[in-house]
Amino acid sequence: MTTRLYYTDSYLTSFSAAVVDTADSGRRVYLDQTAFYPTSGGQPNDLGTLGGVAVVDVVDEDDRVAHLLAAPLTGGRVSGAVDWKRRFDHMQQHTGQHLLSAVLAELFGSQTTSVHFGAETSTLDLETSSLTPDQARQAELRANAVIAENRPVTLGFEDAAIATGLRKASDRAGSLRIVTIADLDRSACGGTHVRATGEIGALLIRKVERVKKQVRLEFLCGTRAIRRARADFDLLSGVAAGSSAAIEEVPAIVQGLRDQLKSAQSARRALAEQVNSYRARELVAEATTGEDGIRRILEQPASATVEDLRGLAQDVTTHPRVLFAGVIAQPATLLLATSADSGLDAGALLREVMGTLGGKGGGTARLAQGGVPSLDPLPAALRTLGFR
Repeated sequence: MTTRLYYTDSYLTSFSAAVVDTADSGRRVYLDQTAFYPTSGGQPNDLGTLGGVAVVDVVDEDDRVAHLLAAPLTGGRVSGAVDWKRRFDHMQQHTGQHLLSAVLAELFGSQTTSVHFGAETSTLDLETSSLTPDQARQAELRANAVIAENRPVTLGFEDAAIATGLRKASDRAGSLRIVTIADLDRSACGGTHVRATGEIGALLIRKVERVKKQVRLEFLCGTRAIRRARADFDLLSGVAAGSSAAIEEVPAIVQGLRDQLKSAQSARRALAEQVNSYRARELVAEATTGEDGIRRILEQPASATVEDLRGLAQDVTTHPRVLFAGVIAQPATLLLATSADSGLDAGALLREVMGTLGGKGGGTARLAQGGVPSLDPLPAALRTLGFR
């Protein structure tokens, strides 16, 4: 069994221990005691060195803690050093999560169902169908008020049978490690935590989104929150400077640009429809009628989108007895369209062509499209449809 020193002292970063077992040629090491926190409860593991060798992972194996090293370790007794910057960051995030979860329960009765601590941001899921932006702001303000009060965060051990007042009931038996934020929260938890809420530094809610039938909050604490707030400010400052405006004017500028873009897109669509109509009349007028009475029109524009080609195809096939084929090089695409009186089925013709080219696609009797691995064999395939 490994004695877990971090259970009683999250601030312990150096220690001495005896090697009790090894595996993987000395790269997996077991100690009689350790200050290294293994990945558990959503919190990432500690890093650092053991006997001067880099610790690359720490794994919880029930009664034992395995230390995975970058190189084999020799010796019966070793000194360990925990990466304090990483450890303290995790302490801030984890204690901040307890605080935020307690505040959300206090204000709105929203219970936390799961937690994830990431390398950049952390998230918690709430057993509720909605959380409004105003409620998120209230929770953030309340959490930061508790941080400013610098309430004590204490650790203790209680028997599960008599432990009461927990924010979330524990299904574990025996001794529970209880983390308490004074006058706010009691939670069973094995993670590392700060001694007082002031050490969390700050708490920033970055995102609120629906995930299935729950709500997920993305949040940051401490130095992470400060870095993210600075990055957001720099980003807004850059946008404002590029528009020769103040930061406060950025929302109005962005909305104005969105309105302009919407108007420009509408105008473009109207012009594209006019161009397609003129081009369709031109193509039909130039087309020759085949022996079967069908005018076949092949269009291979140097630069066009599938949407552009579909618009042209729809205009061309308003004319009688037409089979239209459109080809785009990137990505390799074939589009077929037929007029209603042609007696031809665009979807069936496309499936026939795709079968010979190894492509995929589909559509209706009037309009169909598909992608092909290469355009090289396409001319031969089009000839089978009567194109020359």
